[in-house]
Amino acid sequence: MDVLRRSSVLAAELRDAFDRSPTEKELVAQAKALGREFVHARLLRAGLAWSAPERAAWARGGRLAEVCAVLLRLGDELELIRPSVYRNVARQLNISVHSESVVTDALLAVAAQIFCAGITWGKVVSLYLVAAGLAVDCVRQAQPAMVHALVDCLGEFVRKTLATWLRRRGGWTDVLKCVVSTNPGFRSHWLVAALCSFGRFLKAAFFVLLPER
Repeated sequence: MDVLRRSSVLAAELRDAFDRSPTEKELVAQAKALGREFVHARLLRAGLAWSAPERAAWARGGRLAEVCAVLLRLGDELELIRPSVYRNVARQLNISVHSESVVTDALLAVAAQIFCAGITWGKVVSLYLVAAGLAVDCVRQAQPAMVHALVDCLGEFVRKTLATWLRRRGGWTDVLKCVVSTNPGFRSHWLVAALCSFGRFLKAAFFVLLPER
């Protein structure tokens, strides 16, 4: 009951943050909440289970759920453009998922490559896809605890690299401008179409990262 109560309080705080200019701490908390939901959705799609009790309190609705729905739909479209990039991520990076430091270092290395030339929502979505791809690999190899580490890693990267960019745009709700509608049949804005070449960049990044591992 205490866990559910704390989850409800956190969900209320996250929802409230969407109605005003969020602080860095709130942006990081939202990044992790979005990461949990994004990963959970990808694991379900892969037919895998993962315990994330804190997600249920906010996932039923509100602005955070709306933002996550858009991130997931943009992720779907980006995967359609370059489906092989976000599958079997650990194998592409040539890493073992049995070491937390190896997995999180790999995610941070890919993130650094993704954002080395600037920040866009398309790149943010791509980062979440890479994290979700690694999460799927970890659960498939009986390492579900690594998923929590990946979510925490996303939050830390947002704090260090994306928080200022997000605050200038008013927070995570700015991603809603990337789409015409949040209905299931909506068509994405020009943003995702412009990312056709980005998948090739990420694919190339996989082969130059972590050469010593």
